[in-house]
This record gives sequence, structure tokens and C-alpha cells, in this order.
Amino acid sequence: MISIEGFKDTFEYIQMFGEGMVCTISLSALTVIFGFVLALLLAYMRMSKILPFRVISTAYVEVFRATPLMVQLFLVYYVLMADVSLPAFKLFGFIRFERFIPGVIALSLNSGAYLSEIIRSGIQSIDQGQTEAARSLGMSQIENMRYIILPQAIKNILPAIANEFVTIIKESSICWTIGVQEIMSAVNSVKAATFSIGEPLIVAACVYFCLTFPTSKIIEHFERKMSRGDKR
Repeated sequence: MISIEGFKDTFEYIQMFGEGMVCTISLSALTVIFGFVLALLLAYMRMSKILPFRVISTAYVEVFRATPLMVQLFLVYYVLMADVSLPAFKLFGFIRFERFIPGVIALSLNSGAYLSEIIRSGIQSIDQGQTEAARSLGMSQIENMRYIILPQAIKNILPAIANEFVTIIKESSICWTIGVQEIMSAVNSVKAATFSIGEPLIVAACVYFCLTFPTSKIIEHFERKMSRGDKR
């Protein structure tokens, strides 16, 4: 039963939600960075003329898109990282490094599969004639990709990448299952201390909303600016 008293008890632990928000933002930011680097590699492999590269990258993308994120997280934490001894210290004084890193790895591996398809579609949307023009000027494939294709492709897919960041903010909530001190971990701690679940869940929902809603509006703003620029 949700009550005013329940919210009063929950707000006594508001610092934990603040710490969870910092952890969630850190987790999401690192995931986007590492996931983007992985996605670039996967996208290049999928478009490669080398058959083994295409097979490996395609298999990776299909497997990670077809399996639950929780399964991937548990495989990374309980299997892949089981025998890895990570330093036991706390980031910002409250984020346990040895649990935070497996969360980043699992989310990055998952996000890389989705981002690679976004990047690949962005690259393929660029007119092939530009590649032919670059070759006629004596540019190598790497130079063509770096100076001509990627700048245009990234401009086209930037809104989709930003939306992926919003998605990761929400999906990062699953990391509380391995002990990462993000927002849902705060909910679990408050539940254990106050024996209330409705009020901390509502507070958590408000925190997630405060993170994702402004981000979505910023994305929409830049999308409009970019579309106006394309019409000039």
C-alpha cells in the first residue's frame, strides 16, 4: 500500500538514489563509448569482402540480438569474469569496481551488436559515387572511410546513436542483479530497510524519467537542427 509515510521513509535514503543516478550515467556513458568502438569494427567486418569476417560479425550480431541481456550479463559476470581478479576499490567512493566493469562489458557487447547495424545502414546510405570519386583522386579505402564516408554517415545516424544512449540508461537497471550500485540497487536497499516497495519504485521511475526525458528532448532538438541544415 502506497502512503505518505512510505515516501517519507524512502526519502530518508535519497542519497542512495543520487549515488545510483551517478552510477547509471557512468555505466551508460562508458557503454556507449565502448559499444560504438566495437560497433565500428563489426560494421566494417560485415561489409568486408573477406567471407570469414562477414560470417563472424553476422553470427555475433544475430546471437546478441536474439538472446536476453540478462543471460549475457550473467555469462559475462559468472562465466567470463569468474576467474578474473579485478581490483577491489570503489569509484567515486561508492561504486564497486569489480562489479561495475562486468556490467560495462556486458552492456557494451550487447549495445555493439545494435549499434553496428545502425552504423552499417548509415555507411550504406552514402552515395556509392562518392567512393568512386575518392578512388579516382587516389585516396585509399581507409582515407575514403575516414574523411568522406564516416563524417557523413555519423551525421545521419547521430540521432539513432543518441537514442541508443537513452535505451542503455533504461537497460542498465538490470545490472543491480550482479550488485552494481545503480538506481534499482537503491530500490532494493530501501525495500530491505523499510519493507516498502511501491514508494521506492515510484522514486526510481521519477529518477529514470528525469534522466531520459530531457535527453530525448535534446536529441529531438538536434534532429530538427540537422534536418533544417540538410534542406538549405
